[in-house]
Amino acid sequence: MSSTILTNGRFVGDGDSYRECMIVEGSKITYIGSEDDKAVQDAKSQGAEVLDLDNRVVLPGFIDSHVHLLFFGLSQQKLDLGGCKSLQEIRQRITDFAAANPDLPKILCRGWLQSATDGVALASMIDDIDPRPIFIDSNDLHSAWCNTAALKELPIDEIKTTCPEHITCDEDGNPTGLLAELAVMAFIWPFLIQSLSMDDKLEALERAIQAYSAEGYTGVIDMAMDQVAWEALRTLRERKGINLHIAAHWFLAYEADEKALDEKIQEAIDMHSKFHPSKSPEFCIVGVKLISDGTVDGCTAALSYPYGESTDLVEPLWPGEAMNRVLSQITKAGMQCAIHAIGDVAVSQAISAIASTNNPTARHRIEHLEMATPEDALRLGSLGITASVQPVHSDPAILEGYEKLVKPSAWKHCFPYKECLDGHANVAIGTDAPTARHLPFPN
Repeated sequence: MSSTILTNGRFVGDGDSYRECMIVEGSKITYIGSEDDKAVQDAKSQGAEVLDLDNRVVLPGFIDSHVHLLFFGLSQQKLDLGGCKSLQEIRQRITDFAAANPDLPKILCRGWLQSATDGVALASMIDDIDPRPIFIDSNDLHSAWCNTAALKELPIDEIKTTCPEHITCDEDGNPTGLLAELAVMAFIWPFLIQSLSMDDKLEALERAIQAYSAEGYTGVIDMAMDQVAWEALRTLRERKGINLHIAAHWFLAYEADEKALDEKIQEAIDMHSKFHPSKSPEFCIVGVKLISDGTVDGCTAALSYPYGESTDLVEPLWPGEAMNRVLSQITKAGMQCAIHAIGDVAVSQAISAIASTNNPTARHRIEHLEMATPEDALRLGSLGITASVQPVHSDPAILEGYEKLVKPSAWKHCFPYKECLDGHANVAIGTDAPTARHLPFPN
């Protein structure tokens, strides 16, 4: 087995101590110590490759606790609208991209901040740019802005029947261009994915995995996994191998019918059993993912008060009884539950649902927690709930719309990371790529 000696490095240990040399045999670290030790000299005499680290610090591999690998890989091929602060900038960037890519059947964009268009997203605002369908992902992936050509490709009647509250229509019932939450996740995402070949998906996953490896990641937790993405990952693993440890949470969308919901829960349990961490710890299904509400930017996060000048309250996407039903069955199956909850009402509901299992060692998680009250943030630790947060989401550069949408007292206490720590909660840090860049150090 070939050996590699890493010398002239700073391998950090306990406290302030560090070592300068490491020997790696195959995929295992077999030695850490001084370059002058006998083990190093023996390895050199046996022909080990020697790499000089030039006094660099060597850190353990990073783990991104919240990522969407397939969507991240696909996003690299989309037009990035990040940084656009006005409709004019957005239009110009799309115009230039369309002219440079005349053979693309669709124009796919990402990174749109809704504050850049004052929360308005009409098909008519982009219809004249290009006759091709234009699909624009919001930066948080919970909304989509479509031109008329894109709307014509979607099953609008089915969307209006399934989730009328998540498609914006005019007084005559015609869609105006903005879709959100379930309309995006259950209709737009599958529609765009189904047009991709397996090779397209494999290329996207390879791009994502290579990007993560290049930044020092050795593992990720993939959120909202489904059959399409999992099959693509399995195929890539069988054909070429994957050099990341991947633990996935199976996506469960709310079903009003209890039988249908139980069937979805059982599907997730079956996948967990088939791809159990004890069988393949580097490629496994560890839990489920629920989406309890939306985002503040999209005015779909469930808050205890109306947004801005509105008088309407946004309710959680999951009724409490249904969420409790999922938590009960998932916990008994030995699985984790990760709940997307941003608004204070959604966070409180998620905490109550997890607490109802009376199992503080189950390692259930709440994702984001942006508008959690300080009191709720302090409760997490005692209940054994992991606070899964994405610090880059608190960047003031992308929060321009928040101050207009939430009340001042909530704005003062949003992103309560300190309270999570004060309450002794376990904290998992992730990027939520592609909603943010996958780089570890900004987090």
